[in-house]
Amino acid sequence: MSESRPIGVFDSGIGGLTVVKALRDLLPNENIFYLGDTARVPYGNKSAETVERYSLELASMLTRENAKVIVVACNTVSSVSIPKLRANVSVPVIGVIEPGAQAAIATTGNRHIGVIGTRATIRSGAYENALRALNVHVRVTSQACPLLVPLIEEGMLDDKLTDQTIARYLDPMIAAGIDTLVLGCTHYPLLAKAISRALGKNVRLVDSAQNCAVAVRNLLDRQSLRAEASANGRLQVALTDSADNFLSVAKEALQLEIGEVQLRELT
Repeated sequence: MSESRPIGVFDSGIGGLTVVKALRDLLPNENIFYLGDTARVPYGNKSAETVERYSLELASMLTRENAKVIVVACNTVSSVSIPKLRANVSVPVIGVIEPGAQAAIATTGNRHIGVIGTRATIRSGAYENALRALNVHVRVTSQACPLLVPLIEEGMLDDKLTDQTIARYLDPMIAAGIDTLVLGCTHYPLLAKAISRALGKNVRLVDSAQNCAVAVRNLLDRQSLRAEASANGRLQVALTDSADNFLSVAKEALQLEIGEVQLRELT
C-alpha cells in the first residue's frame, strides 16, 4: 500500500533545507513540502511560548497541505515544542534532537560527546537531556556558536575567517577530550567539511539532518506510509516572506532542485 501524501518539513528559515537534502537522498520517491518561516526568523531570541505558538501555526499550514508526517527541521523548535506539537497535531511529528542524540550515543567510544548549536538550543539543554536519557554515564560538553549561522548565510563556507571561527569554538572541546561532535543546528551541515578538518581524525561527526532523515524513513516503514517505490518524488518550497541571498547559497551548496518558490501568508 503506497502513500503519496507529502512529508511536511518546516524550519524558522531556510537552514532546514539540509534536512530536505538528506530526505531527498534517502527517500527520492517521496513528495516533500518545505515551509520556511522567513518572515519571523530567527527563532533563537524568542521565548519558548512564542516558539511554540509559531510552530503550531506552521504545523497547521503543513496539515492543510495534507502532510502525512511533520518533520521539525529546526533545533530551536525541536528543543521546546515537540511535546506541544505531538499533543495538537493529528499526524506523526519528528524533530532533529532525538535522532541526533541516538546516533551520538551509538558513535561515541569514550562517552564524551560535544554539541554545538545556537545559543537558544544550547541554553535549553535539550541535547544533554536527550543524551543522558539514553546513557546516564555520558559526559556532554556544549558550545554555543552564534557566529556560524551568519557566516553560512553570507556564503562563506570555504573561507579563512570561517575556519578561524570554527577553530575558536572547537579547539577547547577537542582539548577536553570529546570523541564525537553533534551538529546541533540544521545550518551546520553546510560547514561539515570545514568542521571535519578542524576536528581531525580522532573526533567523529554526527549530522542531525542525516539522522533525522533515517528516523523519518523508519517511521514511514513502521506505519506503512512509504510512497510507491517507482514514484518520482517532488519538492515544493514555500516561504512566509521573500527569500534572501541564503536561498541561492543553500541551493548551490546542497545541489537541490528548487522550482518556483511559493509565498504563504501568516494568518
